[in-house]
Amino acid sequence: MLLVASEPAGHRHAGTPEQMHDDVGVRDCPRFSRKNRGNGHGRKEVRTAFTTDDVSWGPGGREWPGLKCVGAVHTEFETKGGKSEEWHYYISSRNLTAEELLHHARLEWSVETMHWLLDVHFGEDGCRIQTKTAQQNLNMVRKLALNIMRIYKQDSKSKEPLTALMFKSLMNPNHLQRILGKN
Repeated sequence: MLLVASEPAGHRHAGTPEQMHDDVGVRDCPRFSRKNRGNGHGRKEVRTAFTTDDVSWGPGGREWPGLKCVGAVHTEFETKGGKSEEWHYYISSRNLTAEELLHHARLEWSVETMHWLLDVHFGEDGCRIQTKTAQQNLNMVRKLALNIMRIYKQDSKSKEPLTALMFKSLMNPNHLQRILGKN
Protein backbone atom coordinates (compact mmCIF):
# COMPACT_ATOMS: atom_id res chain seq x y z
CA MET A 1 0.00 0.00 0.00
CA LEU A 2 1.24 3.50 -0.87
CA LEU A 3 -0.40 6.64 0.53
CA VAL A 4 0.41 10.13 -0.68
CA ALA A 5 0.13 13.62 0.77
CA SER A 6 0.95 16.70 -1.26
CA GLU A 7 2.18 20.06 -0.12
CA PRO A 8 0.57 22.88 -2.12
CA ALA A 9 2.87 25.55 -3.52
CA GLY A 10 3.58 28.21 -0.95
CA HIS A 11 2.37 26.07 2.00
CA ARG A 12 4.91 25.66 4.77
CA HIS A 13 4.86 23.43 7.80
CA ALA A 14 7.04 24.02 10.85
CA GLY A 15 10.39 24.63 9.22
CA THR A 16 11.36 24.10 5.59
CA PRO A 17 10.97 20.77 3.76
CA GLU A 18 14.76 20.48 3.80
CA GLN A 19 14.79 20.80 7.60
CA MET A 20 12.02 18.22 7.87
CA HIS A 21 14.00 15.81 5.71
CA ASP A 22 17.13 16.50 7.73
CA ASP A 23 15.21 15.84 10.96
CA VAL A 24 14.00 12.52 9.60
CA GLY A 25 17.48 11.68 8.37
CA VAL A 26 16.41 11.05 4.79
CA ARG A 27 18.90 13.46 3.24
CA ASP A 28 21.75 11.87 5.19
CA CYS A 29 21.18 8.53 3.42
CA PRO A 30 22.46 8.99 -0.14
CA ARG A 31 21.84 5.31 -0.90
CA PHE A 32 18.12 6.07 -0.46
CA SER A 33 17.95 8.96 -2.92
CA ARG A 34 17.38 8.87 -6.67
CA LYS A 35 17.14 11.66 -9.25
CA ASN A 36 15.19 11.52 -12.53
CA ARG A 37 15.26 14.13 -15.30
CA GLY A 38 12.70 14.51 -18.03
CA ASN A 39 11.28 16.82 -20.66
CA GLY A 40 7.68 16.89 -21.67
CA HIS A 41 4.61 19.06 -22.02
CA GLY A 42 6.81 22.11 -22.65
CA ARG A 43 8.74 21.86 -19.40
CA LYS A 44 11.91 20.47 -17.91
CA GLU A 45 11.39 18.38 -14.83
CA VAL A 46 13.77 17.03 -12.19
CA ARG A 47 12.28 14.57 -9.71
CA THR A 48 14.28 13.48 -6.68
CA ALA A 49 13.04 10.76 -4.36
CA PHE A 50 14.13 10.17 -0.79
CA THR A 51 13.20 7.09 1.22
CA THR A 52 14.02 5.68 4.59
CA ASP A 53 13.01 2.52 6.40
CA ASP A 54 13.69 4.14 9.77
CA VAL A 55 10.08 4.83 10.82
CA SER A 56 10.76 4.90 14.56
CA TRP A 57 11.27 8.69 14.60
CA GLY A 58 7.58 9.53 14.29
CA PRO A 59 4.40 8.52 16.06
CA GLY A 60 3.26 6.58 12.96
CA GLY A 61 6.05 4.07 13.49
CA ARG A 62 4.48 3.03 16.76
CA GLU A 63 0.81 3.42 15.80
CA TRP A 64 0.98 1.67 12.42
CA PRO A 65 2.74 -1.66 12.82
CA GLY A 66 2.61 -2.26 9.04
CA LEU A 67 4.48 0.97 8.24
CA LYS A 68 7.78 0.04 6.57
CA CYS A 69 8.88 3.10 4.61
CA VAL A 70 8.58 6.88 4.57
CA GLY A 71 9.48 8.83 1.46
CA ALA A 72 9.31 12.16 -0.30
CA VAL A 73 9.47 13.18 -3.94
CA HIS A 74 10.75 16.67 -4.70
CA THR A 75 9.82 17.88 -8.18
CA GLU A 76 11.35 20.95 -9.80
CA PHE A 77 9.72 22.34 -12.97
CA GLU A 78 11.16 24.82 -15.40
CA THR A 79 8.85 26.37 -18.00
CA LYS A 80 8.86 29.55 -20.05
CA GLY A 81 7.00 31.16 -17.16
CA GLY A 82 9.72 30.37 -14.63
CA LYS A 83 10.64 27.76 -12.06
CA SER A 84 8.48 26.06 -9.45
CA GLU A 85 8.72 23.09 -7.13
CA GLU A 86 6.48 20.62 -5.29
CA TRP A 87 6.93 18.12 -2.48
CA HIS A 88 4.87 14.93 -2.21
CA TYR A 89 5.13 12.71 0.87
CA TYR A 90 4.52 8.96 0.94
CA ILE A 91 4.16 6.18 3.46
CA SER A 92 4.24 2.54 2.47
CA SER A 93 3.70 -0.92 3.88
CA ARG A 94 6.69 -2.09 1.76
CA ASN A 95 10.35 -1.19 2.00
CA LEU A 96 10.91 0.86 -1.15
CA THR A 97 14.10 2.11 -2.70
CA ALA A 98 14.07 5.67 -3.98
CA GLU A 99 13.89 4.34 -7.54
CA GLU A 100 10.83 2.21 -6.68
CA LEU A 101 9.19 5.21 -5.02
CA LEU A 102 9.64 7.27 -8.20
CA HIS A 103 8.06 4.44 -10.21
CA HIS A 104 5.09 3.99 -7.83
CA ALA A 105 4.55 7.76 -7.60
CA ARG A 106 4.29 7.90 -11.41
CA LEU A 107 1.77 5.05 -11.39
CA GLU A 108 -0.31 6.83 -8.75
CA TRP A 109 -0.54 9.96 -10.86
CA SER A 110 -1.47 7.98 -13.99
CA VAL A 111 -4.40 6.48 -12.04
CA GLU A 112 -5.42 9.99 -10.95
CA THR A 113 -5.17 11.20 -14.55
CA MET A 114 -7.44 8.40 -15.79
CA HIS A 115 -9.96 9.16 -13.04
CA TRP A 116 -9.86 12.86 -13.96
CA LEU A 117 -10.45 12.09 -17.64
CA LEU A 118 -13.38 9.79 -16.84
CA ASP A 119 -14.93 12.43 -14.61
CA VAL A 120 -14.41 15.35 -17.01
CA HIS A 121 -15.52 13.59 -20.19
CA PHE A 122 -18.20 11.31 -18.80
CA GLY A 123 -19.19 12.86 -15.45
CA GLU A 124 -18.34 9.57 -13.73
CA ASP A 125 -18.35 11.05 -10.21
CA GLY A 126 -21.91 12.28 -10.75
CA CYS A 127 -23.20 8.93 -12.02
CA ARG A 128 -25.82 7.59 -9.60
CA ILE A 129 -26.21 4.06 -10.94
CA GLN A 130 -26.40 1.79 -7.91
CA THR A 131 -26.09 -1.65 -9.45
CA LYS A 132 -22.47 -2.78 -9.06
CA THR A 133 -22.42 -4.72 -12.36
CA ALA A 134 -23.82 -1.75 -14.29
CA GLN A 135 -21.20 0.54 -12.72
CA GLN A 136 -18.39 -1.81 -13.75
CA ASN A 137 -19.76 -2.22 -17.28
CA LEU A 138 -20.10 1.54 -17.80
CA ASN A 139 -16.60 2.07 -16.43
CA MET A 140 -15.15 -0.42 -18.93
CA VAL A 141 -17.08 1.13 -21.85
CA ARG A 142 -15.91 4.63 -20.86
CA LYS A 143 -12.28 3.49 -20.68
CA LEU A 144 -12.65 1.72 -24.03
CA ALA A 145 -14.00 4.93 -25.60
CA LEU A 146 -11.15 7.01 -24.14
CA ASN A 147 -8.54 4.53 -25.35
CA ILE A 148 -10.03 4.41 -28.86
CA MET A 149 -9.92 8.21 -28.99
CA ARG A 150 -6.33 8.29 -27.70
CA ILE A 151 -5.20 5.73 -30.29
CA TYR A 152 -6.94 7.66 -33.07
CA LYS A 153 -5.44 10.94 -31.87
CA GLN A 154 -1.96 9.42 -31.72
CA ASP A 155 -2.20 7.64 -35.11
CA SER A 156 -3.70 10.63 -36.93
CA LYS A 157 -1.38 13.09 -35.13
CA SER A 158 -4.47 15.20 -34.45
CA LYS A 159 -3.96 18.35 -32.40
CA GLU A 160 -7.63 18.49 -31.40
CA PRO A 161 -8.49 17.88 -27.75
CA LEU A 162 -10.23 14.63 -26.82
CA THR A 163 -13.39 16.58 -26.03
CA ALA A 164 -13.58 17.96 -29.59
CA LEU A 165 -12.93 14.55 -31.15
CA MET A 166 -15.62 12.96 -28.98
CA PHE A 167 -18.12 15.70 -29.81
CA LYS A 168 -17.46 15.38 -33.57
CA SER A 169 -17.97 11.63 -33.30
CA LEU A 170 -21.24 12.17 -31.47
CA MET A 171 -22.55 14.65 -34.04
CA ASN A 172 -21.24 13.02 -37.22
CA PRO A 173 -21.54 9.24 -37.75
CA ASN A 174 -19.03 9.44 -40.63
CA HIS A 175 -16.42 10.85 -38.25
CA LEU A 176 -17.14 8.05 -35.78
CA GLN A 177 -16.71 5.46 -38.54
CA ARG A 178 -13.36 7.05 -39.49
CA ILE A 179 -12.19 6.78 -35.85
CA LEU A 180 -13.32 3.16 -35.65
CA GLY A 181 -11.43 2.41 -38.87
CA LYS A 182 -14.56 1.60 -40.86
CA ASN A 183 -14.21 4.41 -43.39
